[in-house]
Amino acid sequence: MRVAAGRRTPWRSSPVVDQGVQAPQAAFAMSAVYCATKFAVGAFSEALRQELASRHVRVSVVEPGSVDTELRTHNAAPVQQQLEAYFGDIDRLQSQDVADAVGYIVTRPRHVAVAELLIRPTEQV
Repeated sequence: MRVAAGRRTPWRSSPVVDQGVQAPQAAFAMSAVYCATKFAVGAFSEALRQELASRHVRVSVVEPGSVDTELRTHNAAPVQQQLEAYFGDIDRLQSQDVADAVGYIVTRPRHVAVAELLIRPTEQV
């Protein structure tokens, strides 16, 4: 609590949640721009978290593993084949799983900051 004009006024803050990718240190052939942007999201989020911590702004990054979305079909055929070979027929995360992770982050008490949350399908290795 901060004292303002002789009365107690609570700090107000909003969480910032970015979406990264599981194991952002990994890179894949034919995905250079995708990998670069995911590296950047992690670095940006951590730097922003450090810059805004004293203002009570919580910055988090959610790093999901394989998620079953329509974006998988928007990749070039060789990339789709590479993903299928890597992940096989595992039961992928659903968008609601990622939304639940974000919900967890933003509902923590204001003194709790989740810097990173890695979630992945149980079968993903």
